[in-house]
Amino acid sequence: MKNIKWQIVFGLFLVALSAAVYFLHFLSFHDAHHIFIYLLGDIAFVPIEVLLVTLIIHNLLSIREKRTMLRKLNMVIGTFFSDAGTSLAERFFGMDKYAERIGLQLAVESDWNDKEFNSAKAALRCHSYEIDIDAGDLEELKKFLLSKRKFLMRLLENPNLLEHDEFTDMLWAIFHLTEELLNRQQLDNLSQTDLNHLSGDVERAYKALIFEWVEYMEHLKNQYPYLFSLAMRTNPFNPNSSVYVT
Repeated sequence: MKNIKWQIVFGLFLVALSAAVYFLHFLSFHDAHHIFIYLLGDIAFVPIEVLLVTLIIHNLLSIREKRTMLRKLNMVIGTFFSDAGTSLAERFFGMDKYAERIGLQLAVESDWNDKEFNSAKAALRCHSYEIDIDAGDLEELKKFLLSKRKFLMRLLENPNLLEHDEFTDMLWAIFHLTEELLNRQQLDNLSQTDLNHLSGDVERAYKALIFEWVEYMEHLKNQYPYLFSLAMRTNPFNPNSSVYVT
């Protein structure tokens, strides 16, 4: 309320200052006709000025600001995959009943273009996500997520993530799975109902993670070929990938 009052007072001051200058001009030259000609000319230019400043210049600045924010956001995403995401994806992938099927779609190659990446995303949307919870080591997964818990919390605190709802939702899914596992002191004698519940949590995180990975790989391919080369050679969904250059 105080801010609005201050703006009103400042606006009235500017109008009064303008009126005073015009009055001074009239006292000096006694030419009201000349004053009104320029006054109407200035008023006529106001809509064009609004168009230039509000619609064009503001949009250009917004586009530039958005690009800068997306660049920072992709740095955060890259940090996530380097520190936790790739290893976590590999663990989830080992629980996927149809891992071989989807692995063929995610064998990213250096010559991939938009068509191949779009095809991979379409395959992910149609993939039957069925988790075999017994195929994974829940105790080891729990320890891994516990070691990354503070890191994930710091990521959630990053304001740049407000521009990327999908990535934020993925982090929340992983964080929820972490809390589910940490609140179970024993993971070796769980009921089938409880195991099914955990399978659903893993599936939710896995589905979001694998899609974000493809998005990130596409970004690296277009912007940072040298980083893309390493990410391609450490592909968690390709059993034939190797970090060594042959």
